[in-house]
Amino acid sequence: MTITIFHNPQCSKSRGALGILNERGVDHDVVEYLKTPPDRATLARILTLLGGPPGALVRRDSRYKELGLREADHATREQVIELLLKHPELMERPVVIRGDQAVIGRPPERVVELLEDD
Repeated sequence: MTITIFHNPQCSKSRGALGILNERGVDHDVVEYLKTPPDRATLARILTLLGGPPGALVRRDSRYKELGLREADHATREQVIELLLKHPELMERPVVIRGDQAVIGRPPERVVELLEDD
């Protein structure tokens, strides 16, 4: 089964998750989402696979604050998709997808749960 990791090499959590995949010899595809931002359909699929509140896919970091965003700006699925299409740097990372399951790898050990879940 193919595993895809939406990765930011500047992020220690993302590097940690990628390291887990490499250490375990897991075949995976790496998408550096800042170089190749996900399109609308990919973001919609990620949200579906993650389940839970759509806003969990949005990072609340210094860039978030610079943009003056509030929780109400990304409360719905469509708002999250629109926000991440405009500002892919706000996507929480790493996102790891295996088949019809996905996790946000924070902490990176969450990737192990995804690998062991059958």
